[in-house]
Amino acid sequence: MPQSILVIDDEKAIRRTLSEILSFEGFVVDEASDGAEGIKKIKENNYDCILCDIKMPKMDGIEVLEKTRIEKPDTPFIVISGHGNIETAVEAVKKGAYDFIAKPPDLNRLLITIRNAMDKKSLVAETKQLRKKILQSSEMVGESAGMLHIKDTIAKVAPTDARVLITGENGSGKELVARQLHELSKRSNAPLIEVNCAAIPSELIESELFGHEKGSFTSAIKQRIGKFEQANGGTLFLDEIGDMSHDAQAKVLRALQEGKITRVGGDREIKVDVRVIAATNKDLMKEVEEKKFRLDLYHRLSVILIHVPTLNERKDDIPLLTTHFINEISEEYHQAPKKIDAEAIKALQAYNWTGNIRELRNVVERLIILSGSSITKNDVESYTPQSR
Repeated sequence: MPQSILVIDDEKAIRRTLSEILSFEGFVVDEASDGAEGIKKIKENNYDCILCDIKMPKMDGIEVLEKTRIEKPDTPFIVISGHGNIETAVEAVKKGAYDFIAKPPDLNRLLITIRNAMDKKSLVAETKQLRKKILQSSEMVGESAGMLHIKDTIAKVAPTDARVLITGENGSGKELVARQLHELSKRSNAPLIEVNCAAIPSELIESELFGHEKGSFTSAIKQRIGKFEQANGGTLFLDEIGDMSHDAQAKVLRALQEGKITRVGGDREIKVDVRVIAATNKDLMKEVEEKKFRLDLYHRLSVILIHVPTLNERKDDIPLLTTHFINEISEEYHQAPKKIDAEAIKALQAYNWTGNIRELRNVVERLIILSGSSITKNDVESYTPQSR
């Protein structure tokens, strides 16, 4: 569909000129002769961009901008300004206008500015959609006593900068707790950087976390920014921290104590503002007794402890989880969600979920693919490995 532009200007000649130019470029153009008419049209329509004069009767461009920011905050707003109104135009940009164009407008600059503004709007929309998908994928589903306790704890802890240690079996959803803590925190607009400590060789973990300088070791052909620096202002999620080497543990402890890191091969201290959330499937106190984990680091990380129960400990949540996964997976496959029989749900609840939430999602996906028009008890018994 062609993109639409609203031109608000009390000078008829300028409106007509802009309308002709923009229509020739393939835009659908609407006009308003003053600010009041412009606001009425903005409320009634969804424009891809708004061009607005500063000095107009009834309502000036600044007031139109302020009202537009309330009514349609994501719509790009470009100010058209006479030479005597440049300071006002700059003030408009500070209040949220995308840019200003001086009168008489330069055609090339005008078109470039409009297209850049529309591109920005598209990026903002895509970012919001991706953020929505991330929130959906990290949604914590369940109303069991254990899950309600976790949700209550997250609501209390997330707004603070308290460090959190999340424990639980593999596949139980520890990463979802970490994402919720970040999304509900004051750092949610900054990055959440995830590091799987078990997946990184011990000789590379320090470089991964703290970065390195060029030439600090054989394969260091250029400078590398580590995860602590990447997460500056945001959250660093250290998954499977029980597998971290002792040397790396010592450096993480220093970073937590002092808020500073030093890149491998460097001597300059770099300040970092990072909230650390850690997770493990190990008994860290047992690891401490066996001299595999530092007690002082454990105490630094475990300001708040959250234990995620296994799926076998929260089988009452299986109906909600199953429905959630059916809807989520069906959306991914672009098909209508399948219905599931009550007896099929009971069969799922009777299953021994050694792989926890991750295994349940895999089974639901398998059932969606292999079952008929609806998912039956027979399907569950046929397509779950333990049932054969």
